Amino acid sequence: MPAAMAPAPQPSLFDDGDAPVVTPARPDAELQALAARLRVRWGGRLHLGTSSWHFPGWAGQVWARPVPEALLSRAGLPAYAQHPLLNAVSLDRAFYRVLAEPEYAALAAQVPEDFRFVVKAPALLTDAQHRAATTAAPLGDNPAFLDAALAASGVAAPAAQGLGPKLGVLVLQISPLPPRWLRDTAALHAQLAAAVTAMREALAPRAPEALIALELRDAALLTPDLAALLRHLGARCALGLHDRMPPADAQLPMQRATWPGDLVCRWNLQRGQRYAEARDAWAPFDRLQAPDPATRHTLARVARATLDAGHRVFITINNKAEGSAPASVRALAEALDALSP
Repeated sequence: MPAAMAPAPQPSLFDDGDAPVVTPARPDAELQALAARLRVRWGGRLHLGTSSWHFPGWAGQVWARPVPEALLSRAGLPAYAQHPLLNAVSLDRAFYRVLAEPEYAALAAQVPEDFRFVVKAPALLTDAQHRAATTAAPLGDNPAFLDAALAASGVAAPAAQGLGPKLGVLVLQISPLPPRWLRDTAALHAQLAAAVTAMREALAPRAPEALIALELRDAALLTPDLAALLRHLGARCALGLHDRMPPADAQLPMQRATWPGDLVCRWNLQRGQRYAEARDAWAPFDRLQAPDPATRHTLARVARATLDAGHRVFITINNKAEGSAPASVRALAEALDALSP
């Protein structure tokens, strides 16, 4: 890996007396040249980013110096968006609560026109069960699971109205399902079809190019029937890299079955890990801790084929994938660049 970006000289943390400022790190020449080559080759169709942006340990890579997490969460997005490779972000906060249009609009105002948000639909819509706040233990059925009205008016419409064309992907991350849903896939598919159809209609006026992508946590659902349904709905099956799912290579048949189309990938967690274990072992996420070149090569290969075919690519990476999401993005970009003529 090339040397990290050198910190730039800093003004005071506070500008005009009380307005918080987060200053971006100064990119090194190699990083700038890499980003330029990728832009020239594929224009605005390649979108790389991380899962959220509030990590002080990214100082030197994304921030010019360490900044408190609370300040980064509130005011770090404009600096994040100045990183040469980071032109997307997974908006994970939307999974934990339903966001309103003004919240989305405030985020959209902080980033350039070519920036794209990958928005996780709230668990209220995508989890078949209510869960305990502290342990995530199931507490009972969720009557709002894949509810079409909630999907349209409570999720898709506010995101589209607030983000407009900066909404890149709306992700339905289906949490692990109870056995009755896994047994009755026909009912699951019907519920999913109604929700996706309603969402598509809600997106059309303000974000017609936004994708809807399904991300699974049950490998048994990766079937030809689901692939056929997603093709019919005009939705994508996200390449979801997580301990509960097969490795990237093993998920490629589902990608082929839904081809042609854009690629959506969320590289969340290295196999054999748990989120809490990776967080405790790898914080503050300032460097690669467990490089996974095999997965990176697979992603680069699939991304290149998708881009060369004229489609879009959205890849967001979590710190728990290899230890530092910005470092993973850079390593993936270098792998993609190495495959290019």
